Amino acid sequence: MKSKYDLSQRQAVISRHRSGESVSHIVGDTGIPRSTIYNWLKPAKTAEDDCKEPTLKNFRLLENKVKRLEGIIEILKTSECSPRDPLKVKLGALEKLHEQHTYSVHMICEALDVPRGTFYNHVLRGKREHTWYAERRNELKKVIREIYDHSHQIFGAEKITATLKCKGYPISIKMVRELMQEMGLTSIRQGAKNTYVKEQRKLINHVNQQFNVTCPDEVWVSDVTYFRFDDKKFYICAVIDLFARKVIAYRIGKSNSTQLVKGTFRAAYENRKPTNPLTFHTDRGTNYRAKTFCAYLKSLGVTQSFSRARVPYDNSVMESFFSSLKREELYRTKYRSENEFRTAVDKYMTFYNEERPHATNQYKTPVQKEDDFFSDHVGAGVD
Repeated sequence: MKSKYDLSQRQAVISRHRSGESVSHIVGDTGIPRSTIYNWLKPAKTAEDDCKEPTLKNFRLLENKVKRLEGIIEILKTSECSPRDPLKVKLGALEKLHEQHTYSVHMICEALDVPRGTFYNHVLRGKREHTWYAERRNELKKVIREIYDHSHQIFGAEKITATLKCKGYPISIKMVRELMQEMGLTSIRQGAKNTYVKEQRKLINHVNQQFNVTCPDEVWVSDVTYFRFDDKKFYICAVIDLFARKVIAYRIGKSNSTQLVKGTFRAAYENRKPTNPLTFHTDRGTNYRAKTFCAYLKSLGVTQSFSRARVPYDNSVMESFFSSLKREELYRTKYRSENEFRTAVDKYMTFYNEERPHATNQYKTPVQKEDDFFSDHVGAGVD
């Protein structure tokens, strides 16, 4: 397409601009669009620059450019990463290069294609770990933890922020959320229902009130009760083998803890050394549902079984045993010391296993029924 302006017009405009006349004045005088004039001037300026003789200033600029490029090449050779690596990797490499004090921040950032602001923020965060900033964060974390625990893990970021402000800590909810995330704190209100439903589905009742079994160490049941005297509470945990209703282990503690039930079960397991698949049935107490205890049973290959919520008959064997213990011994005696109380419990356990007939055993004692079972099986083995 032929241009509406000839070569002479083009050269005249370029000459006027070289003589110092502004583009705006030329546009107003000639009516030629500004964009057209600029398009004419670009190649003219390039040709002019190419014809210029090298000056000392230009030489130094070129020299500095070469040095910068050589420095970048050297950085890339010695660096542990490349510009294509993830930002986290590049920041680590930049930190090492910066500590060497060999190259400027500008050059090392340009070499690895990282904005200087990003690098400075990274370095600043590192310094904060050893300053008042870190001390303040640690102080806030401590107060947040106290508020969180005092609320029974109910408070979230909003309520904790409000409580902090009442205590004289000017802090944003954004900061509280950040600190809570670092500490792994979340309000139990979040997803509480889903967590409850999920846990309930895991608590399976494998016994279903079928308390008559065919051999020892097939199903054990357990529970914890307490007895108070002299203004003190003592917790009694017992494990019973359903086959002969024999108490195979018991422990007395001053708190209803996971350690109490685990210690009682361990004593039973080490004493009996069951070889058949074993089911361990209890109520839904938190100590029996504790992760450490469940993991311990799983490591032994023991199947856990749980009563339904608010159905005491699902563990009626233990309910009946503790009722007998209290009516036949604990409620009948006024103990003068803890030692006297513990001795009385020991004696009752021996009496229950060795002397007290049990209706379920056709009025044999638990020890008698077990002895009969093993005698029959040994005899069968001999035949």
